Amino acid sequence: MTRLDADASVAEAEAPLSHAEPDASTGGPRALLLESREVPLGGVRAMHVRRSLPQRDLPLVGAWCFLDRFGPQPVRMRVEPHPHIGLQTVTWPFVGDVRHRDSVGSDVVVRRGALNLMTSGAGIAHSEYSVGADPIPLDALQLWVALPESRRHGAPDFERHENLPSIVLDAVEGASGSAIVVLGELAGVRSPATVYTPIVGAEVRVPAGSRVRIPLRPDWEYALVGVEGVTDAAADASGVVSLDDAHLLYLGTGRDAIEVTSATGATVFLLGGEPFEDDVIMWWNFVGRTHEEIVEAREAWEAGSARFGQVVGHGDERIPAPPLPAVRLTRRRRRV
Repeated sequence: MTRLDADASVAEAEAPLSHAEPDASTGGPRALLLESREVPLGGVRAMHVRRSLPQRDLPLVGAWCFLDRFGPQPVRMRVEPHPHIGLQTVTWPFVGDVRHRDSVGSDVVVRRGALNLMTSGAGIAHSEYSVGADPIPLDALQLWVALPESRRHGAPDFERHENLPSIVLDAVEGASGSAIVVLGELAGVRSPATVYTPIVGAEVRVPAGSRVRIPLRPDWEYALVGVEGVTDAAADASGVVSLDDAHLLYLGTGRDAIEVTSATGATVFLLGGEPFEDDVIMWWNFVGRTHEEIVEAREAWEAGSARFGQVVGHGDERIPAPPLPAVRLTRRRRRV
């Protein structure tokens, strides 16, 4: 996916924190309920999109640096070729089929149950079209993973995985829950997808009336993102925190598990991983470390450089880069 709010990347007006918390340098458990915000995608009237990451005070969770939910709504999606650097894109659909084409020759249909993972390295371009000429129901998560220094300058790649592992989550009360390990590792079960940092992304289902235990690693940080229904998480010493599909609950580090319950049944997406090695700059579709490399990538895209290749099945159509802001781009630093 491309983002059309690039001029807000320097200092985004995200929702304020809902709890007063210790300084970010102390680490440890958190219980921060952060509201996602509406953003334009493919034109202001084209799609309903809510962004959970980055937040003003929380730019990353592990290596996860971006999370959009597009839909649910009927729409004719036409996202023309656009570039990426320094990241992996993770597409996780709930409803609808989307055709993905990229500059390493991939031409696949993204659908429910399959993971599509694109690694940009130093540069890649891709497009995304909903299948068919008419609007269709679409609902999906689009996530980005920041690449570490050891991989971000490498070659682009694309993977598709249709047989992802699942695990049973122990129930404290009621029926057991379940999780699909989309990326990385959860409770010793590993996704087949290639990753470059210790990380997890998992779809968690909580049955109605059950209390389910999600195992965590104390040295990793985590967040829960509401997908469907309302989940109560025992994340705060003062009681439970309710999570719906318009919020992200940041859990911090220092936990070996989190217990969640739902009166009517719910689905959440678990994000987590080892705290990332560095602060990053995010502008438009680029993840970097310096102002200069973002400028260089933008100039290369606008010049039609071979760095980003040619998206299969496309001609000259493409999304132009927006203007750079009038200030120097700086790294996002967390404040929680």
